[in-house]
Amino acid sequence: MIQIHPKIGVQFDTLLLQKNILKKHHADYRKWLRYYLDFCNKYHHNELKKESLPHFIKKLRNKKQTAAQQRQAHHAVSIYYEIERSNSIKGKTIARKDGPPITQDEELKTKNADWTSVYDKLKDEIVIRHYSPKTLRAYTGWARQFQGFTKSKYPRLLSPADVKDFLTFLATKRKVSASSQNQAFNALLFFFRHVLKKEFGEIKGVPRAKKKPYIPVVLSREEIDSIISALALPYDLIVKMLYGCGLRISECMSLRVQSFNFDNLILTVHDGKGKKDRTVPLPETLIQELKAQLETVKTVHDSDLAEGYAGAFLFDSLGKKYKNAAKELPWQWFFPAKTLTFVPEEKEYRRYHLHDSHVQKAIRRAVKKAKISKRASAHTFRHSFASHLLQANYDIRTIQELLGHSDVRTTMIYTHTIKILTIKEAKSPLDF
Repeated sequence: MIQIHPKIGVQFDTLLLQKNILKKHHADYRKWLRYYLDFCNKYHHNELKKESLPHFIKKLRNKKQTAAQQRQAHHAVSIYYEIERSNSIKGKTIARKDGPPITQDEELKTKNADWTSVYDKLKDEIVIRHYSPKTLRAYTGWARQFQGFTKSKYPRLLSPADVKDFLTFLATKRKVSASSQNQAFNALLFFFRHVLKKEFGEIKGVPRAKKKPYIPVVLSREEIDSIISALALPYDLIVKMLYGCGLRISECMSLRVQSFNFDNLILTVHDGKGKKDRTVPLPETLIQELKAQLETVKTVHDSDLAEGYAGAFLFDSLGKKYKNAAKELPWQWFFPAKTLTFVPEEKEYRRYHLHDSHVQKAIRRAVKKAKISKRASAHTFRHSFASHLLQANYDIRTIQELLGHSDVRTTMIYTHTIKILTIKEAKSPLDF
């Protein structure tokens, strides 16, 4: 939560005494002021404008604060307004950690900027590069946290020093993981280079979050079968595809009818992680189930066409390039959503694929029902796919290609998930 500036804090306490506010209520008054400053920072209101106060009181009302608490908070913020108005008139100065003192007005000019255009630019830069929607959400999220940390500092005044302070804050105060800190660094690097058009420079002396060694959770074949038996259609087939083909859940949900080559038993994964395509062998034991699912897709597709819907969702301007593709069978999702989605811009209904969250919830329920003691998720089946292939003496390069990893070092993690077989097998001293 935002701290009250020391100078403002002294003035605030002085006014509380002058207004004969009981000493026992001073802590509450300071608390309401901090809540107000935090509210303005989070929801991008100007803390110095009285128009922000009604929004703050409304938020307290929604949080079920009592009428007495709302009045006390209103009074606390009103006192803050008096201080700021007095400082503005007198032109008082506020000392900063380094450099000459600056006036209150000068300090305020560097804060409370409108970042709307910045976020629009960030979205444009990500869309131009065809990055995934998840990348857009992640980078926008870190940009918003950075904005809050800098108190909405004007973008043109941002510097690598601000980034260094933010990364240090994440590591030392927030105690984020190494992967989160690295993601924040990459997001701000992109933000500076492509949005602010500034040289990022070299960031040195930042405490790095300690990276913990990670070994994936792997299920046995018996555990996988017990989870699948606890699932209903189409979720059982989805899990079989996750495990049988080593797919990410997003790749599985994005499969279309044309992805399947039943003649050659090949599945083509389009636009995987990093916008890469790859092929994997189709499990022969799933052919009949997959063909049955295809018949279900055809039935849903015929019904949608009869009702005059606009077709499946197409991305990257494919719909403009191929006008009728959205209504053609090859472009239909292999795991279609149960309901249609209305597109306001087109004023038409389209069919999307089954949402990831529905699959994840179904898997969690099945894991619980099967009483699996391991922490299993949708991605665990991909880990199990790689580990079981490695256990079956498949070479690491082949597994790398099947998983779609750019670097074999990523695939090497699975060497820690299987039992090492050597001439002299390692044993525990208890077994000697």
